[in-house]
Amino acid sequence: MTSPHVHPDERARQLMMGALDNELSRQEQAELSQLLAGDAVLETEWTQLQRVKEVTQGMALQQPPHEVWDGYWTGVYRRLERGIGWILLSLGAVIVISWGAWEGVQELLRDVETPTMVKIGILAVIVGVVVLFISVVREKLIVRQNDPYKDVIR
Repeated sequence: MTSPHVHPDERARQLMMGALDNELSRQEQAELSQLLAGDAVLETEWTQLQRVKEVTQGMALQQPPHEVWDGYWTGVYRRLERGIGWILLSLGAVIVISWGAWEGVQELLRDVETPTMVKIGILAVIVGVVVLFISVVREKLIVRQNDPYKDVIR
């Protein structure tokens, strides 16, 4: 049944989509037939939709040549290896630089005159700077490698 808020053309399109998927009841099929019989434009659209469905069902994807798959998997392995390498490098750098900063800050921590919150704040600042530095360096290296404009001369 047609909802009072749905335009007849919109209802016809909803029914056409349902008919393409074989989801209509007999009552909805009769409603679609009635709507199509009363409008030549909708009937033309329905014919085109049926033709598109026929063509797309008859289509088959071509398999790429074996060499394409070899290149694809090589690229996947390379990206995976590099991703793991960057993660390990970043993690190692964070650990080593943080350890060095910790050693440098130990004298501050041993100082009994400096409040604990100040010590924690200084440590957080140092670790944060180390992490941000490594993140920026890593991002700059990646952007430099993938920059599409690096060979453009102004």
